[in-house]
Amino acid sequence: MAFPCYAVNLPSPPTEQDFRPVDENIVELGRLLFFDKVLSGNRNISCATCHHPRFGTSDGLSLGIGEGGHGVGTDRVPGIGKARIKKRVPRNSLGLWNLGAVDQTILMHDGRISEAGTYENGFNTPAEEWLPAGFNDLLAVQAIFPLIAQFEMAGNLNENEVIGAVHDRIDYAWPVIEERVRQIPGYRLLFVKSFAHIKHPSEISIVDIGNAIGAFVNHQWRSYDSPFDDYVKGNGDALTDKQIHGLALFFGEGKCANCHSGKWFTDNQFYALGLPAFGPGRTRRYNDIARDLGRMAESDDLDDIYRFRTPPLRNVELTSPYGHNGAFKTLEGVISHHLNPELSRSHWSISQTILPEIQELRRVDLIIQDDRLEMERYTQKLDIEPVNINQEQIDALAAFLRSLTGRSALNQSMIIPDEVPSGLEVDK
Repeated sequence: MAFPCYAVNLPSPPTEQDFRPVDENIVELGRLLFFDKVLSGNRNISCATCHHPRFGTSDGLSLGIGEGGHGVGTDRVPGIGKARIKKRVPRNSLGLWNLGAVDQTILMHDGRISEAGTYENGFNTPAEEWLPAGFNDLLAVQAIFPLIAQFEMAGNLNENEVIGAVHDRIDYAWPVIEERVRQIPGYRLLFVKSFAHIKHPSEISIVDIGNAIGAFVNHQWRSYDSPFDDYVKGNGDALTDKQIHGLALFFGEGKCANCHSGKWFTDNQFYALGLPAFGPGRTRRYNDIARDLGRMAESDDLDDIYRFRTPPLRNVELTSPYGHNGAFKTLEGVISHHLNPELSRSHWSISQTILPEIQELRRVDLIIQDDRLEMERYTQKLDIEPVNINQEQIDALAAFLRSLTGRSALNQSMIIPDEVPSGLEVDK
């Protein structure tokens, strides 16, 4: 059954004017930094390790294997000896598609990085007033925080000077990273060439590093050439009948567009979806319970407990698994959960994740499910109502979501550099 495109109010296709402009020289510098492990505490992991082109700018895992691991994506292993990971990265690795859009003013699952006038630097971040001024945009700001996160790129205590500095104060690590970059001849030349305000390599700052990486992400991962975009522009043959059926459900009976709205298919708001609870959670320093408070950890508003940001859906086909903790490895699985969270949780098992078994971490993976009181609180907080949709309709919705995959997003391997200025290994 075909449904005409005029049957629902569809978002208009994005254009280049929807994105912040970038300088091509700075983009190329950012590309090299993005793939260079010199930015990590132990020089063993890069931004690209967990946001790799081969995995749709994510890592293909429900919860990542961060600093200390070896390999890329689903082949990544937890390392050996003292460097072996102590726990998984607490949340699913976010895709990077279209984050350079001008109306993207809040990032991360809990919105902990946002444009705001709270501090003179213009942003609200975990660094608060200690974040330096001068960042071009939100992407540039976001780029510098994984560098100082223990389980992402900084490393464990007593392993290197970066994590040691973080332990003293969050912003003390960035000068350490700055100095590393300044000492590399290739970067010394590139920064002076790319930034008009840098006259000497000694002037290279963490702000410049963030601005370069942000420019690369902004430029490289713009994507709005999907079959859906062709359909909206008037090509009625761009979608299959099944995808058009899913489109009608998405914007109608399924109520998906109530939250996944606009050009990027997100309202940038926060909702409690009751996803199955597992993993180490993103806990506060003084809270050792394996749980994730969601937006509440940033807002300190009890009403925000267990709420997470609505993710954008363009290229969602490429960024499995799904949910803030990667609870579902298939689109059909996460759609089914949205339609009936209580029923979904009752049938869920860890086999629905992409979570390489690490025996010593298995208890951490599932320990929250032994906490009766926490699970009661968690399951009672729910912002969505069940929708009665059958399996055929779920399949149609999944087909529609696959129509949001851009043609230019399908082959990104050519952007991986053969080498980087530090000489360190590049994750291919």
